[in-house]
Amino acid sequence: MTKSLVIYYSRAGQNYVNGDIVDLPVGNTEIVVNYIKEFTGADTFKVETVEDYPIDYMETTEVAKEELNNNARPELKEELTDISEYDIVYIASPNWWGTLPMALFTQLEKLDFTGKIVKTVVTHEGSGLGSTMGDVKKLCQGAEIKKGLAIHGAEAKNSKSNVERWVE
Repeated sequence: MTKSLVIYYSRAGQNYVNGDIVDLPVGNTEIVVNYIKEFTGADTFKVETVEDYPIDYMETTEVAKEELNNNARPELKEELTDISEYDIVYIASPNWWGTLPMALFTQLEKLDFTGKIVKTVVTHEGSGLGSTMGDVKKLCQGAEIKKGLAIHGAEAKNSKSNVERWVE
């Protein structure tokens, strides 16, 4: 039987949605992760930073931009060290400044993706996959990288059928 894992980062609280700052009880990416879990029975691992991002959305975007510009590797509360029992690894993430949040770089660089199938889904507010797929190819060397899926964040709640088609 195929065993799957979703490694993800998601931001609840203040988010940019259709031009407005809105308070989300569950982050858009986490909504999508729950659909993947429902369709595949995948295990999940949420990437969380030791230092929380600011509550204010605009402040978070500035911190995220600084991390990207400095090629930072934020420290994580918990790190996954072994994915050998999994056949398929889903990477789920918001698009921050055109790619994954740097916290996901911190996590993914520590894993051996040799022989894995990697499927990436990104939530965004207009920037699609950006350069995420190129970065995933670098971070997940030795894996078979499948076509990525971009979901407009505001549509995350309505993306269930798209996610179902994509995981199959």
